[in-house]
Amino acid sequence: MIEVSGLRVGFAAVGAAVDGVSFTVPSGEAWGLVGESGCGKTTLLRTVAGLGAPASGRVALGGTPVGALDRRARARRVQMVFQDPYGSLHPRRTAADTLGEPMRIHGFAGVEQRISDALIQVDLDPELRFRYPHQMSGGQRQRLAIARALVLSPEVLLLDEPTAALDVSTQARVLDLLLRVRRERAVTMLLVSHDPAVVAAVCGTVMTMRAGRLVETVAAARLRDGAELDPYTRALVAARRGGHAAD
Repeated sequence: MIEVSGLRVGFAAVGAAVDGVSFTVPSGEAWGLVGESGCGKTTLLRTVAGLGAPASGRVALGGTPVGALDRRARARRVQMVFQDPYGSLHPRRTAADTLGEPMRIHGFAGVEQRISDALIQVDLDPELRFRYPHQMSGGQRQRLAIARALVLSPEVLLLDEPTAALDVSTQARVLDLLLRVRRERAVTMLLVSHDPAVVAAVCGTVMTMRAGRLVETVAAARLRDGAELDPYTRALVAARRGGHAAD
């Protein structure tokens, strides 16, 4: 479903933010991407979403190059959940406005009922439809952002640090929600995080990225037990556990 081949994305100030990256995510699977801040994770995700043009290489969704999709077609195929839900939600639009607008643009019928259903599916009270982002908690805002990404029933869901701004208990609820979405919708997911544990909780396969390049791709079970990992990946896992990587 997601095909990335020889992808290179460059910026004048930093050179290549993504440098020769290739991977393929099969339909219906959840893959994760971990790495330290500034390694190119978000740039890669935005390029897959069609929000930035690569210097070279290819990105395709279901066999169709992202660049060949117009804005409406791309929105129906791929959606992205950003790290900061407060910044990505319009401050002057209620939850109902946020969910209803894309459905109306794409000609969905029964929008009012679909709004209530969308809120319930992400464990939000339908009465929250009348609230603005500043009237919600961080966890509620993030679940609303996930609901907005799902209302068009995309084939691909991209998530950029979806739990980074949340406390531990709220983080757990969001991860449980993503697991349920994966089971019930069979949507293909690519989840970016600096925390290997967050990725391993949702994804079956995990890629490690360093300085714009992929270091390795492993099963999530290997990430959890630390067996035979690249030293850089072991260092990331150890740092999140508060320990030290093996020499």
